[in-house]
Amino acid sequence: MTSPSERAYKKRNYKAQNHYQISATSNYNTKPIKFHCESNTAMSNDQQQALLILSKQGAFAVTTIPKPLPIPKGELLVKVHAAALDHIDWKIQAYGLLYPEDKYPVIPGLDIAGEVEEVGEGVIHFQKGDRVFFSGDFRNEYSGYQQYTRVPADIVAKIPEKLSYSQAASIPVGIATAAIGLHACRHESSVKDIKGKTALVIGASGSVGQFGATDCIDRAKVPFSTLTRSIINSTSTSSTPVEVVYDAFGSAESQLAGYDTLVKGGALISTGPNQFKDRSEGDGKTFIGVYGNTHVEKNRAFSSQLFENLPLMIERGIIVPNEVEDLEGGLNGIADGLKRLRDGEISGVKLVANPQETKV
Repeated sequence: MTSPSERAYKKRNYKAQNHYQISATSNYNTKPIKFHCESNTAMSNDQQQALLILSKQGAFAVTTIPKPLPIPKGELLVKVHAAALDHIDWKIQAYGLLYPEDKYPVIPGLDIAGEVEEVGEGVIHFQKGDRVFFSGDFRNEYSGYQQYTRVPADIVAKIPEKLSYSQAASIPVGIATAAIGLHACRHESSVKDIKGKTALVIGASGSVGQFGATDCIDRAKVPFSTLTRSIINSTSTSSTPVEVVYDAFGSAESQLAGYDTLVKGGALISTGPNQFKDRSEGDGKTFIGVYGNTHVEKNRAFSSQLFENLPLMIERGIIVPNEVEDLEGGLNGIADGLKRLRDGEISGVKLVANPQETKV
């Protein structure tokens, strides 16, 4: 018997299937619990393996589902060779973020690299076999924890020869979130040009922050409560006040520390919700919340330009990939990797899974 959530997934997303298998795990329990719905579990050509969150704050499950077909005009079908893990993935599962209950089961995964499998009508700059990388979306057919995914061709970049799939998958969400935030700063604050000026990046060891940091302060030695004083006393910034703070950490404490560090009229860019609304009146300081999704309309044109230029920036060494750790077991290794992220065991390294290595 199939569960209601499994039936809902099949009905909502793709065409019906007669045979499938689920390998489910409880919340971060790495020992799989097998459920055999049919004795015939062999996949046909239109099927694939995917990692789902079965219900709101429910278990992860590796399951056989249809590929996201057919391919709409202007899109690509990509065979996913690397899907990097992000903090938002475990937060969706643990806290039930972003998705209403009627959207489950859902497939997480936003940092994606792979090989073009099929090209939709009207696409002229990509062909079958091209190595590509891009950001996914919070819709199952565009997410990364599956063996095949779709993506609009205008927000895709070709992978430079010197990068592996895993290295390429470490880049998309981090660079998009950093660049979209700085782009918004030019249009939504009084700080129009930060070239040559001092900016503070909070959370620079992460994938977003690392794209903006040049000098580092060890957060283990300088807590948020003393960060402002440390910045003011720094010889490198004492003569150049901080006009922009990019808070990639996104907590109330990091935002308030960044806010206090800003010069009057400065801009605080944050990946978290605004925690200082009652303090920002009359000082000219601007809060800019970052939604680094390349698929949404307001970010689409900028994201298209960004990904068009990414390969050249990588070739010139302007953008470099994260250090990566390849996980074993394909999709089956992701739940344990997300637990390590949640428990604070990972810093300065991007965990990456290869969905093609998933054993049925």
